[in-house]
Amino acid sequence: MPMKWISVLLLLQLSGHFSPGSCGKVLVWPTEYSHWINMKTILDALVQRGHEVTVLTSSASILVDPNKPSAIQFEIFPTSLTKDDMVYFFMRLINKWTYDLPKDTFWTHISLMQEMFWEGSDLIEKLCKDVVLNKKLMTKLQESRFDVVLADAIGPCGELLAELLKIPFVYSLRFSPGYKIEKYSGGLPFPPSYVPVVFSELSDQMTFMERVKNMVYVLYFDFCLQTYNQKKWGQFLNEVLGKPITLFELMGKAEMWLIRTYWDFEFPRPLLPHFEFVGGLHCKPAKPLPKEMEEFVQSSGENGIVVFSLGSMVTNMTEEKANVFASALAQVPQKVIWRYDGKKPDTLGPNTRLYKWIPQNDLLGHPKTKAFITHGGANGIYEAIYHGIPMVGLPMFADQPDNIVRMKTKGAAIRLDFNTISSTDLLNALKTVINDPSYKENAMKLSRIHHDQPMKPLDRAVFWIEFVMRHKGAKHLRPASYDLTWVQYHSLDVIGFLLACVASATFVITKCCLLCYQKFAKPGKKKKRE
Repeated sequence: MPMKWISVLLLLQLSGHFSPGSCGKVLVWPTEYSHWINMKTILDALVQRGHEVTVLTSSASILVDPNKPSAIQFEIFPTSLTKDDMVYFFMRLINKWTYDLPKDTFWTHISLMQEMFWEGSDLIEKLCKDVVLNKKLMTKLQESRFDVVLADAIGPCGELLAELLKIPFVYSLRFSPGYKIEKYSGGLPFPPSYVPVVFSELSDQMTFMERVKNMVYVLYFDFCLQTYNQKKWGQFLNEVLGKPITLFELMGKAEMWLIRTYWDFEFPRPLLPHFEFVGGLHCKPAKPLPKEMEEFVQSSGENGIVVFSLGSMVTNMTEEKANVFASALAQVPQKVIWRYDGKKPDTLGPNTRLYKWIPQNDLLGHPKTKAFITHGGANGIYEAIYHGIPMVGLPMFADQPDNIVRMKTKGAAIRLDFNTISSTDLLNALKTVINDPSYKENAMKLSRIHHDQPMKPLDRAVFWIEFVMRHKGAKHLRPASYDLTWVQYHSLDVIGFLLACVASATFVITKCCLLCYQKFAKPGKKKKRE
C-alpha cells in the first residue's frame, strides 16, 4: 500500500471521527441569545464530524435563522406566537430584572422573580405544545429515527421529545436558578457551607453571616421559588405521556450534563460522573481585524485599547447613562472601541469609536488590548479568560453579578454598580485594572489554567454526545441516588434507626441498672439498719 494512503488511514484513525456508515442523527431543541451561540458551536462541530443535525425551531425564533446558508438542517414548526412577541418578552424581562428588582425589598424581589420565571415557563410550555401536539410533525420526527436529542435545560421540551421518540438526550447548561435542576434532576450535591448559590453573589470563602445568607437563599430556592410552573407542566406531561410524572423527574433522565463552565471560572465543588465541564467551548484564537478597525487600534501606540460591550440584549441605555460612560472613557489615554447602538453621547471623546457590532473575540485577542468593560455574560468573560484580559464588570441581571464576583474573587476584575456608577468610578476602575499589574497577572493565570487541559472543551462536548450515541445512553455513569427517596438520600432512615437502637440500648441498660440497684443495694441498707 502506498505510504500516502497509510498516512491518510492513520490520520482518520487518530482523528476519532465516526466512519461514514456510523454517523449519528442529532435532534436539537434550542434556546435563544447566548444559549444558542454556545449550542451552535457544538452543532457546527458535530456537522464537521459527519453527523446529521436537525434543529427544531419555531416560526417565532429570534436568532435561529434557517435562511442562512448552513450544513445544519432546520425543522420549523408553526406557532401562534410571533417574533415580536418573543423579543418583547425578553426585553421586558431584562428591563424588569435590571431596573426594577434591585429597588424592591427582599420579599417583593422574590415575588417579582417568581412572576418572571413563571411567565417564561408559560411561554416555553406554549412552544412545546405546538410541537408535541402537531401530529404530522411528530410522525416525521419518529420516522427520522434520531439517535440523540441535544437540549438546553433552561428551556424544557427536549426531554419530552426524547421520551416520545424513545431516544437518549444530553443537556447543555450554564446553570439553573439556585442550581435547582442540577440538584433535583441531576442529583448533583451543593453543600451550602462552601458552595455559593447562584444569585447570592457570594464566594466560596464565606463568613458566618454570609453562610447564613447562603442558607437562606438555598431554602428560598428549594421551598419558595419554582423556576417552572410545576403543576401546569405536570398536567401537560401526564396528558401527553399518559402517566404521572413531574418535569424534574423527566429532566432526571438526561444521560449527560454538559456544563458551560470550568475550574478557571468555578469555585471547587463536588461533581458526578455524568456532569462534564465544557466552559469556553466557543473560544478560539483571534483573527485579523477589519482594516479600518486595525488602523484605529494601531494608532493607540503603547497605551493600547479598551474594549467595551454590554452584550446584544442591552439596547435601551439612557442618554444620561451613555454620557456617564463616554465622559470617563474620554479621559483615559487608551483608544476605546465601544459596542453601542444608540444616540451618540455628547461627551464622547476623540479616542472612542462606536460600533453597532464588534468582533469581540478578535479584539480581546489583540496584543494591544489592555482591559475589557463587560456586563458579565459568561460568553464574554470566557473570551477574556481565554485571552488573559482583566475586566471591569457592570453586571445587570441573571448570572452576571455572580460571574463578576467570581472574577473579582480571583483577582481579575473590578465590579461596579450599573445603576449608581459615576464617571469617576469607571475612570478609577479602568486605571486600576490597567496600571496595577496584579490584574493582568491573575487574568493570565486563569488563561493558562483554561488552556492547560488534556482535551479542548468543544472536543469534550462532542465526545460525550457521540459517546451517548454509540452506547445508546450512559446509564453506567448515573449514581444510585436517582433510586433513593429524599429520606434515604440524606440517610435519615438510617440515622433514625441508629438513634432508636442507641435509645433502646440506653433504656435497657438503665433499666437493668435500676433493677440491680433495687435488688442488691436496698437489702444491704436494711441489714445495716438492723
